[in-house]
Amino acid sequence: MQTSQAVQIANLGFPRIGRQRELKFALERYWRGEITQLELARVAKVLRSTHWEWQAKAGVELLPVGDFAYYDQVLTLSATLNVIPDRHRGEAQEGSVDLDTLFRVARGRAPTGEDAPASEMTKFFNTNYHYIVPELKAEQTFTIAYEQIFDEVCEAQALGYRAKPVLLGPVSYLYLAKAVGSEFNKLTLLPDLLKAYGAILARFVAQGVEWVQLEEPVLALELDSDWQEAIAVTYAALQDAGIKILLASYYGTIAHHQSLVSALPVAGLHLDLVTAPEQLADFAAHLQEEQVLSLGVINGRNVWAADIDSIAQRIKPVVNDLKGRVWIAPSCSLLHSPVDLDVEDELAPALRQQLSFAKQKLSELTQLKTLLTTDQSFGTKAEADAIRAACIARRNARAEAADKRVQERVAALSPADYERDSEFAARQVRQQQKYRLPLLPTTTIGSFPQTPAIRGLRSRWRRGEISETFYKDQLRQVTKDTVDRQLKLGIDVLVHGEAERNDMVEYFGEQLQGVGFTKFGWVQSYGSRCVKPPLIYGDLSRPGAMTVDWARYAQSLTDRPVKGMLTGPVTILHWSFAREDISREQIATQIGLAIRDEVIDLQNAGIGIIQIDEPAFREGLPLKRSEWDTYLQWAVDAFKLSAAGVSDETQIHTHMCYSEFNETIEAIAAMDADVITIETSRSRMEQLTAFEDFEYPNEIGPGVYDIHSPNTPTVDEMVTLIEKAADKIPVRQLWVNPDCGLKTRTWEEVEPALQNLVQATKELRRRLG
Repeated sequence: MQTSQAVQIANLGFPRIGRQRELKFALERYWRGEITQLELARVAKVLRSTHWEWQAKAGVELLPVGDFAYYDQVLTLSATLNVIPDRHRGEAQEGSVDLDTLFRVARGRAPTGEDAPASEMTKFFNTNYHYIVPELKAEQTFTIAYEQIFDEVCEAQALGYRAKPVLLGPVSYLYLAKAVGSEFNKLTLLPDLLKAYGAILARFVAQGVEWVQLEEPVLALELDSDWQEAIAVTYAALQDAGIKILLASYYGTIAHHQSLVSALPVAGLHLDLVTAPEQLADFAAHLQEEQVLSLGVINGRNVWAADIDSIAQRIKPVVNDLKGRVWIAPSCSLLHSPVDLDVEDELAPALRQQLSFAKQKLSELTQLKTLLTTDQSFGTKAEADAIRAACIARRNARAEAADKRVQERVAALSPADYERDSEFAARQVRQQQKYRLPLLPTTTIGSFPQTPAIRGLRSRWRRGEISETFYKDQLRQVTKDTVDRQLKLGIDVLVHGEAERNDMVEYFGEQLQGVGFTKFGWVQSYGSRCVKPPLIYGDLSRPGAMTVDWARYAQSLTDRPVKGMLTGPVTILHWSFAREDISREQIATQIGLAIRDEVIDLQNAGIGIIQIDEPAFREGLPLKRSEWDTYLQWAVDAFKLSAAGVSDETQIHTHMCYSEFNETIEAIAAMDADVITIETSRSRMEQLTAFEDFEYPNEIGPGVYDIHSPNTPTVDEMVTLIEKAADKIPVRQLWVNPDCGLKTRTWEEVEPALQNLVQATKELRRRLG
C-alpha cells in the first residue's frame, strides 16, 4: 500500500516583492541613493527567508531558489552567464558583474554615470511580466560572472532547507535573446552555452544540491526542427551532470512535442495542467521508469480558489498508477499572483471566499494532498469533507454574479455594431478638415508624472482625511498645470494627464459593475513596477460616465484638441484577474460595450479625439501560432465594438507597447484605429520592419522617447529615429510621441525630453515639409 509520501508537494517559484511591496520600495530608495546596497540586500534576505518559511510550512520539500530577482530573472541569468552589453560593462570588458551592472543594463547607464541606451524590454511569453532581452554577439562566450544564485543556495541551506535551484533553460534563454551586430544563427552559440550550464550545475553539485529546475517554456511554442533538435542536444549534454533535472514548461500545452519531451533523459517533468489538462494522459502513459511527473494543477496566474475536489478526482487515477512518482504543484511560478490574502481585511466575505493568493495556493496544495491521501493517514475525513463543502460554496457564489441585462445586450449585437460609418480614407479627410494639424503632429500617450504630492493627496482622500470637493479642486489645479505645460512646450494634441487615476486598468475597474478590488493584491510587472489587477467576478456593465467630467474640464482650458483617454477592452481583460466560468471572448465583449458607451459620451461632450489604449493586445496571443486567428478575431472585434459608435469626424487613437508588431500587423490594421502609437525607441525603430512589407493604411506614431529609462534623449537622437520611421512610413502618416505614458517619470525628466521632442519635430518639418 502507498504511504502519505505517494504525493509530494512542489512549487516552481514564489513572488519576490513582499506582501507590502517591500522590495519595490527598497529598490527605489536604493536608486535614489537613500540606502546602501547592503541595506537593499538585507530587505531581500528577509523576504526570501519569509517566503521559504511559508513554503516549508505548507509541505514543500524542495524549496525553489533562484526565483528571486532584483529586476527580472532573465536579466539575473544574463549576469550569471556574463552576457552584459559593452556599453554597460565599463572599461574592464571581462570584469566582474555586480548588482549595479544589472541596474545599468535595465535602466540605461554607463559605468561612468553617463546615459547608455537600456537593453530592450518585452513581455515574457503571454504574460504581463517583462524581461530585459539578452544581447548576444556572434562571438559571444559564456562564463560564470555573477554569484547570486549560488549565494542563495547557501542561504537556504543554512536555514535548514533543501534547495532546488531554478533556472531558465538554455534553449529558452537563446530563444528569448536578441542577436546584435552581424546577423547569425543564435543556435550556433548553444555548445558554448551548454558548457556554461554544465559549470553551473557542477557548482550546484558541489553545494550538495539534489534537484535543479530547468524551465523551457519554449516547448509550448510550435518549434521548428532546429529548435527541437536543440532541446534534444541540450538535455543529452546535461544528463551526466550528476544532478536530477526537473524539466518544467508552462503557459500552454506541450503535447505537440510529446515524443521529443518523453524521450529526454531528465529525472522529472512538470506539466501545466491548468491551461492544458488534456495532455496529462499522454505524458503519464509515456513516463520513463523512475521519472517523476509534476502536475501543475493549481493556477499560478489567477486568484480564484481552485476546485480542489474536482482536481483530486481528475488526477487520482494517475497518482495511483504512478505509485509515489507524482508531485503536485502550481501550473507555473506564483510570481504572477499576489502574495498573501491574509492582509486583505476589507473584502466582502462572498468575494473573499473565492480568492487564493500565492501563500494560500500553497495551502491548496496541502488540501489537495489531503483529498488524495486521506485513506493513507494524511488528513482526516472531517478535513476532507470541509474542503469539499468550501468548493460547493464557491460554485454557488459564482452563479449569483450573473446579470441578465448584460447577457441580453451581448446576444443582440449585430455585425453593424462593429464597423465605423465610413472607410478610413473618408474619415481622414473629415478629420484633417476639422483639426488642421501640422505635418508630424506631436502628442503624448496619456499620463503625466504621478508626483508624491498627487499620490499623497489620493491617499488622504481615500482615508477620509480630506473631502471629495477639496480633492477634486486640487486635481483640477494639477490638470490645468499639466495642460499649461503642454501648451508652453508646443504639443499639438494634448492630454489631461490622468492625475485622478491610480492605474490605467484599476481606475476603470472601480467604476464598472462586476469588478472587485484588493488593497494589497500587487504583482510585479518589471523591476520595481507593480500593478494591482482588478478582480472580474461577474457580468460587466458601466453604471455611468467614467471620464467625461475630467476630459470636458481639460478641453475647456484650451482651443487645442485634448484627447479623451480610455483603456481598451482587451487590456482591461488581460490586466485583470478574470473569472474562469465564461470565455475570455465573452468578457472582452462585455467590456467593449461598456467602453463604447463611454466613447459615445465623450464625443457628445465635445471631445473629438479619443484614445483607447490596447498595450496588452498581443499579450493574449496563444503560444501556438496555429491558434492565433481565433484570438485575434475576437480581440479585434472587441476593440472595434468599443470604437465604432462615433461619427467620422471623431478621431480614434490606440496605443500599443512591447509588442512584436511584425507578427500581428494585419490584425492591428484590422482594428481600424485612425491613429496608432507604438513603442519603438528601445529597438531603434526595428519594430517598424513590419511596415516594409505591409502597407499600413492609417496613421501611426512610433515612439521616439524611451520613458522607462531616466535618460533624456537629445534632439539629434530623436531626429534620427523620426528619419528612420520616415524611411518606412509615408511622412504624411506619421505622428511624433513618446513610447508610453509618463506617470513613472518626474517633471524634471519629462519636460526636457518633450522639449527636445518638439524641437526635433520642428527640425524635421523644415526638412520634409
